[in-house]
Amino acid sequence: MENVVELFSKLEGALKLFLQNTLTREKDKFEPRNQSGVKLFTCGPSVYNLPHIGNYRTYLFEDILERTLEALGYRVKRMINFTDIEDKAVSEAKSLGLKSLSKLTRPNEEQFFKDAAALGIRLPEKIPRSSASVDQAVYLICRLLEQGQAYWHQGDVFFDPLSFEGFGKLYGLDMSRWPDHKIRFRKDTYPGQRWNLGDFILWHGKKEGDPFVWETRIGSGRPAWNIQDPAMISEHLGFELDICCGGLDNLYRHHDYNIAVMESLSKTTLAPYWLHGEHLLVDGIKMSKSKGNIVYPEDLFRKGWTSEFLRFFLLSVHYRSGLNLNSATIDKAWSKFTRLQSLTDKFQKEESITEKMSLPENSSLAETFLNGALVHLADDLDVPSTVMFLIKSLEQFQALKLDGLLNRDDQNRILSALTRLDRVLGFVCGTNRICR
Repeated sequence: MENVVELFSKLEGALKLFLQNTLTREKDKFEPRNQSGVKLFTCGPSVYNLPHIGNYRTYLFEDILERTLEALGYRVKRMINFTDIEDKAVSEAKSLGLKSLSKLTRPNEEQFFKDAAALGIRLPEKIPRSSASVDQAVYLICRLLEQGQAYWHQGDVFFDPLSFEGFGKLYGLDMSRWPDHKIRFRKDTYPGQRWNLGDFILWHGKKEGDPFVWETRIGSGRPAWNIQDPAMISEHLGFELDICCGGLDNLYRHHDYNIAVMESLSKTTLAPYWLHGEHLLVDGIKMSKSKGNIVYPEDLFRKGWTSEFLRFFLLSVHYRSGLNLNSATIDKAWSKFTRLQSLTDKFQKEESITEKMSLPENSSLAETFLNGALVHLADDLDVPSTVMFLIKSLEQFQALKLDGLLNRDDQNRILSALTRLDRVLGFVCGTNRICR
């Protein structure tokens, strides 16, 4: 068996965070813009309906990012938002005969809070809603109109992407495909992973029969989705962030739209680091209402899943790799999950067989163990590698313990390290248990 201290020494060194950056296409060392703290924006749910487990996979990798940043010593100011006045919310409320959007969205928000708590997703104290940032959206639109980058057309306001140098840089859009004639896209969102090559909407002017409008200095109407995030971000975090995150779907149109709006106004980079999580499939198929295969956390809880295992499962594959919900991946995740928890249980409960003096090199064992785990997490939030590191380490700790080569102080220090790692991962110490 490889000496446990030799195993950890291979991983020692300065703990630097490296993130696979969508913007640069490189794994970049993270450096905050300001040493006073990290500003982190994570796209929240569109609350016209309930978030599904694919959405929660994204929120979980963002949760791990925030916790890893803090474990590495950064102070994090995180924002997550509710999108509650987009086209889909308006359409759904109309179809249900509701006179208030909040009657549609608030129950979904409450379920989000419930699910997030069950999954151990830590949320900011305040979550902005797009419906509460209409004035800020109008302010941004007015500035873009003054700059000539936005314009009125038939009662709506559109943004001309050609007015922003570098449009499409996050996705890597081939601008040679841009049409020679003017094309406008009036909807907030469009289906599929496709690009709308044309001008995108910022403001929906009041239309006949539209019950959901705001009275503003630019008239009656409502802000489009593509100005809602910039409004909330600028109002609550400012125009300069450190990291922006979201699901892969946001890489098509939405995030480049946000960049174009924000950087047109600020004349500076919105965020130097962008992270995008891959899809979760069900039996190899993307979830959709039309296919009837959308899975919500409550569906799995009713089948006997614990919230802790669901958290583990959604993190069991690296966030930049696709995850498939099927019997094979469930069994594989369950095997690792139960192995990790069993090893933690044994290490907490079992006494040493003999009482021998601790190995001299064990004095820094807990520290090197903690640093070793954090090195894996700091490598682009590699939770699966961290789990394997923990399993291998605990196996060796158990062997040392049974040989009487870990004294009580050694064991307590290792348990303390496990507790600290559990604060990041959320599934190390077991349901309703602590490591010490």
